[in-house]
Amino acid sequence: MEGNGGRNATSTSTTTIETWLNKHRLMYNKATQHPFIHSIRDGTVNFSSFKIWLGQDYIFVREFVPFLASVLLKAWKESDDGSDMEVLLGGMASLNDEISWFKKEASKWGILLSSVIPQKANQDYCRFLESLISPEVNYTVAVTAFWAIEAVYQESFFLCLSSGSNAPIELMETCQRWGNDAFGQYCVSLRNIANRNLAKAPGDVLRKAEDALLRVLELEVGFWNMSHGEM
Repeated sequence: MEGNGGRNATSTSTTTIETWLNKHRLMYNKATQHPFIHSIRDGTVNFSSFKIWLGQDYIFVREFVPFLASVLLKAWKESDDGSDMEVLLGGMASLNDEISWFKKEASKWGILLSSVIPQKANQDYCRFLESLISPEVNYTVAVTAFWAIEAVYQESFFLCLSSGSNAPIELMETCQRWGNDAFGQYCVSLRNIANRNLAKAPGDVLRKAEDALLRVLELEVGFWNMSHGEM
């Protein structure tokens, strides 16, 4: 795995997720090195595109809350390691601050969040999250999808902070929010949870988890495209 998350890897053996990321490297790179992210990194981003992303992502984060709550419930019922709950609770606790941050940023950019209408790419992503809430969805599948969602943002915004970046000063707080080392370590913790569960999962669960990972990557690309004006 490339980027900040990869350098924090704790195992020298090839894990299931590493195997999948090598297998689907092209799609993973499309999700984590999208032209929208590169436009932020090189300072050419159109601020109107950023404002589209900001409003749409606020809607997404609100839909993300019940999904994460469902992952917590699945961990309580299915996990064999109590520390999973602690890691997931940390993510849940941060969402309140994240929603407050979106409101503050929207005010700064003159965005009336109550008037933002979810675009199709956002609607598709939110429907996918809702499908994962179902009790029929295995914890291993759900936590793998959860890791992937978080990891894409961490990898993407870490790129905006890495050497040679010319990201606009107005967007540095955004880049720091998801590109910082603490969030990188959190993503490593999620990846370790997912890998531990994948290592003992039966074949049908592995197939569903890999499908969920691919679907996350596809939806992330669609979300970036929407923000970048590539409909």
